[in-house]
Amino acid sequence: MLRGRASSADEAGSAALEFILVGLVLLVPIVYLIVALGAVQSQALGVETGARQLARAIATSPDAGTADARAERLLAAIVDEYGIDPGALDVDIDCATGATTCPEAGATLVVTLSASVTLPLVPAVLGLDEIARVPVEARGAQKVSRYWSAP
Repeated sequence: MLRGRASSADEAGSAALEFILVGLVLLVPIVYLIVALGAVQSQALGVETGARQLARAIATSPDAGTADARAERLLAAIVDEYGIDPGALDVDIDCATGATTCPEAGATLVVTLSASVTLPLVPAVLGLDEIARVPVEARGAQKVSRYWSAP
C-alpha cells in the first residue's frame, strides 16, 4: 500500500504540465489553420466581388473611355478593401459570344480575376513564400448594354 502512495506523490503536478504541453501542440496548428483559411477566404471574396463588379461596371458604361475609368477606380477600391497584392492580380476581359471587338453592344462580357494568396508566417527564405501561395480565381459575366458605343 505504501508503494502506491509513493508513486502517486511522485507524479503530483504533472497533469497540469501535460495539459499545457498537449494543449499547445494541438492549439497552435489549429490557430494557424484558422488564420490561413481566413486570409484565403478574404482574397477569394475579393476576387469574386471584383470580377462581378468589374463586369457590371464595364457592361453598363456608355463607351470605352468611361469603362476604362470605372474599371481602374473599381480595381483600386477592391485592392484596397480586400488587401490584394496588385502585382499578383491578373485581369482578363473577354466576350463569350465570339464578338469581333470586345466589348460591343449586346455581347456577353466575361471578366476573370485571379490572384495568389501568400500563407501567413511563411518566411521569404529560399523562395518559400513563392511556393506557399494559394491561387484564387473568379469569373463574372454581364451582358453589354445595347447602347454601348465603340471608340
